[in-house]
Amino acid sequence: MKKLFALLALASVAYAASAADIVGNPQAGSTKVAMCIGCHGIPGYKASFPEVYQVPMIGGQSAKYIESALNAYKKGDRKNPSMRGIAGGLSDQDIADVAAYYAQQK
Repeated sequence: MKKLFALLALASVAYAASAADIVGNPQAGSTKVAMCIGCHGIPGYKASFPEVYQVPMIGGQSAKYIESALNAYKKGDRKNPSMRGIAGGLSDQDIADVAAYYAQQK
């Protein structure tokens, strides 16, 4: 049992180290935001699925916030079917790149 816990601890450290190695590239992110622009790039846009709500402008948000939000949509912790579908198709690198791109916007 001690060996199992040691292996799990080692795997956790390795995962944390690999996740920390991911650095967002805003230039790469600029090629990955086509799905985002249709809603988040229109001032005053209101979406009607699953309910009518104001779509936030995400340009200028911190990269950490955008990464956190996308990961929460990906896991299902944040509830929006459209965003869950989009975030679910993104890799950790994609998320970091998109976040870096939007963080540099005004």
